Amino acid sequence: MGLLGELLLLPAAPLRGTLWVLRRVVDEAERQYYDPSAVQRELALLEQRLEAGEIDDAEFDRREDELLERLQRNGTRQI
Repeated sequence: MGLLGELLLLPAAPLRGTLWVLRRVVDEAERQYYDPSAVQRELALLEQRLEAGEIDDAEFDRREDELLERLQRNGTRQI
């Protein structure tokens, strides 16, 4: 793109910068959400809550399935 094109797109620069930052924030949030160590910590906490009687077996099974799915998705995202 030439100088004229750059000048025409200059008013959109703040929007492009904001979109770039938003993409980076979403990427980092997804990285943390799917991080295997974070999921394993949540699984351990979930088991503690079950043992303490804070949740029942059905809730434990539902949440465990969600967390295991996150681990599985992380494996497929890295391939």
